[in-house]
Amino acid sequence: MSQLSILIVDDEPDNFDVLETLLSEQDYQLHYAASGQDAIASLDTFNPDLILLDVMMPGIDGIEVCRRIKAMSKWQAVPIIMVTALNSKSDLAHCLSAGADDFISKPVNGIEMRARVHSMLRIKQQYDNIQSLSRIQENTIEFLESNLNELRGNLASSLSHELNTPLNGILGTIGLLGDDLEEMDVTEIREMLGWADQSARRLEKLTKKFLIYLELELSASRPEKIASVRSKFSATTIEAGLKSYAESINRSNDLIFALEEAEIAISERYLSAIIYELVDNALKFSLPETTIKISSQVVGEMLHLSVHDLGRGMTEEQIAKVGAFMQFERKSYEQQGIGMGLKIAKKIVELAGGEFSITSVYQQETTVTLTVPIVRN
Repeated sequence: MSQLSILIVDDEPDNFDVLETLLSEQDYQLHYAASGQDAIASLDTFNPDLILLDVMMPGIDGIEVCRRIKAMSKWQAVPIIMVTALNSKSDLAHCLSAGADDFISKPVNGIEMRARVHSMLRIKQQYDNIQSLSRIQENTIEFLESNLNELRGNLASSLSHELNTPLNGILGTIGLLGDDLEEMDVTEIREMLGWADQSARRLEKLTKKFLIYLELELSASRPEKIASVRSKFSATTIEAGLKSYAESINRSNDLIFALEEAEIAISERYLSAIIYELVDNALKFSLPETTIKISSQVVGEMLHLSVHDLGRGMTEEQIAKVGAFMQFERKSYEQQGIGMGLKIAKKIVELAGGEFSITSVYQQETTVTLTVPIVRN
């Protein structure tokens, strides 16, 4: 968690030194403004979580500064503690009516100061947490509203099918085992358990994909979380993983690699998801013994990655409609999946500050190209 920022406003620099000493044991980032004008002008620069504001200052006094800051919607939630030598009830009432959240009398007591600062900062953090949850809720509502038309129909025709197929496989296998277990030999039992395992893995893959999709949609308001993580784009690791997967569907000889390595601003988990989804799509929608080329190259500050296949291709209209729960020509080409893979890859790349594009010749070839920022050591 980043340091909490405190802005101290006082026309006497010595008073700042006193407060700095009193708060030195806490991990706060302290800033100083020598006047009310300087304090207001520096808000965007210092972005304070708390303001310690002296009342008696030449020019604009502390009460007026407090009133002006609290009138700004951006800074209304920032607590202001008035530091004052005044002690009459009317003076304190003026502070509170101006919008002050608390006050402390001079000479300042260290224990009291630390307690009041800690209390106000805790309230501010609770407010920030509530605001963050509110933004997540708003983003979720906007996401659901914007995708409602896309979800209708496609969910019913694709997601239900993809969920029911492996579930029926698991339940059916368990039912057969329960009915005929005593009459089966070990070989038959092992074979049926293999069917159940295959169905369970298919269901697990679908569930993980759906969770990543929702995670990315809810992270849209904080893309810095995606780009703040780094991982190694390792040719050896990528080739080994993809060859193993291709071998499981008897297509290990169809993959061609031309990979340049780099450190990139995407987590290993998301990198793996991108590569798997792109290559899985290429394998699903191209014929055996046709090549799929996976290549990467560092150009400037970006890693360019492309996956090219000689499959059935896409029309311009289909490329424009790439999205979740949208699998094209499903009636003609029955394939596992709900059309979420390209959407996931595109979302990750864009949140990381990269670009994603598809070029295709219908019934001939498709190339998916993306760029992601690299990280220099």
